[in-house]
Amino acid sequence: MIEQGHKLPAGTLSELTAIGMVSHDVSELFSAKKVVLFAVPGAFTPTCSEAHLPGFVVLADQLKAKGVDVIACVSVNDAFVMKAWGDAQNASELMMLADGDASFTKALGLDMDTAGFGGIRSQRYAMIVDNGVVTQLNVEAPKSFEVSTAEAVLSAL
Repeated sequence: MIEQGHKLPAGTLSELTAIGMVSHDVSELFSAKKVVLFAVPGAFTPTCSEAHLPGFVVLADQLKAKGVDVIACVSVNDAFVMKAWGDAQNASELMMLADGDASFTKALGLDMDTAGFGGIRSQRYAMIVDNGVVTQLNVEAPKSFEVSTAEAVLSAL
């Protein structure tokens, strides 16, 4: 599993934007920036939609005031689902990134098998990444939502 002080692994994440589908190279996306990256097990799922994503939407300005360049949400969903979810949640200040085949999530070592729920998904986490290096990593225990909240990330900045 990735740890604080480690560089993010190579990977590609997709985003559906106003100009179409964009494939982001992870090393380029996180280069020379301070990024808050948080992951959810699935778009449109209860805790993710009622608390996790909305917290980052509400606190986006405060996070950016603390020097965060990009706030990104990633999930093992496709880019169309991530765009629809972001639109439904008024998440225009966030990047809604898709890891459709879970390759980035697996490279981080933060994947989990949810079996009947959806197969391979991401564990719930939040990290602060500075120039591609993880400086803070908060991974939730199963069925918990405490350490990866927007409030927890804001207090770590």
